[in-house]
Amino acid sequence: MDTAFRSSRDIIIRTKDWAAATAFYTSTLGLAAVYRSEKLIGFETGSFRLYVEKGDEHGPIFEYLVPDVQAAKAALIAVGCTLVEEDAAVPRCYIRDPYGITFNLGHADANADTA
Repeated sequence: MDTAFRSSRDIIIRTKDWAAATAFYTSTLGLAAVYRSEKLIGFETGSFRLYVEKGDEHGPIFEYLVPDVQAAKAALIAVGCTLVEEDAAVPRCYIRDPYGITFNLGHADANADTA
């Protein structure tokens, strides 16, 4: 089973007050929007890319990319991690580790550069 974890530069937050959050990051912090959809906006910060998503609020979500999301999810649950949320259509899932950190497991594209 190949579950080699590799971090991406992405951090995701979710908020119900998406318009105010978008205004804060563009106007107050002066961050450039580099991705925009109906429910998600991405800002380039320099060291990482911050995504702000519409929806029920949660704390920051870091991202790990793996070759097989389902295998990595099963391996993590087997050692005490908790499945928080899943979207098989993407595919991705949010996992909380035993120490309280929640992260997104996403599919690693062998040709993509996450640095």
